[in-house]
Amino acid sequence: MKITLSKMSTKHEAPISYELGPDESKINFNSLIHKEIGIIWDGVITCRKCAKKTKKSFGEGFCYQCFISAPEASPCILKPELCQAHLGIGRDIDYEEKNHNKPHAVYLAGTDKVKVGVTRTTQIPTRWIDQGANKAIVLAITPHRHLAGVLEVALKSIYSDKTNWRNMLKNEIDDTIDLEEEKWSCYEMLPSDLQQYFIEDDTIYDFIYPAETYPLKVNSINLQKTPSIQGVLTAIKGQYLIFDNEYVFNVRRHTSFEIELNVYE
Repeated sequence: MKITLSKMSTKHEAPISYELGPDESKINFNSLIHKEIGIIWDGVITCRKCAKKTKKSFGEGFCYQCFISAPEASPCILKPELCQAHLGIGRDIDYEEKNHNKPHAVYLAGTDKVKVGVTRTTQIPTRWIDQGANKAIVLAITPHRHLAGVLEVALKSIYSDKTNWRNMLKNEIDDTIDLEEEKWSCYEMLPSDLQQYFIEDDTIYDFIYPAETYPLKVNSINLQKTPSIQGVLTAIKGQYLIFDNEYVFNVRRHTSFEIELNVYE
């Protein structure tokens, strides 16, 4: 089956449900656990924005020109504090208004450690699932992306804003993490002008991923270096497929790659 890769869609169930492909022919990847599958890249990458062929993918599925011009690849995607949508400035004002001038959540997520992050409120809990978090809590809600980024920066001296993806894939979890306690310890650390965005809702979101076993080591596969993968699918976590040979494959990173997916009975 030929597929153009994109971020797997998810549902917050127990375990998380993963699907890939267009609506009319979605593949449920949970059903492929315990099965041997093969992924073969045919050398084609089609830019997710302009649909032109490109030899290299930039920023998860863009050709270089779109990477430097598309609003979906704006620098404030990775650094929310740089967002200027609230000032009416951006690569595409309509896009910025629709996506960045909307309520954003600042959150704490837990795996082997606590990390701080930002996401649009409409992306809860999808954002945490895509990161492979085991649990998460919302700390604050701001009216737009820039303020959420400023608040996140204020907490970066305490928490990392990056997930240790290797530990996440090995399912190394610190069960002693108390996100509610961590959240409330943050309040006094925030500048007074940012404390108004702190919320009292202490709902903790928990996530269970479809997994038979997790690897002791991880070997990340890049299709441009290794265009063919084959193995028994043993787990899915974040946006990664995990195989019995300790290979891990980041589906989202390979957005726009055209592949042949084979399932061996």
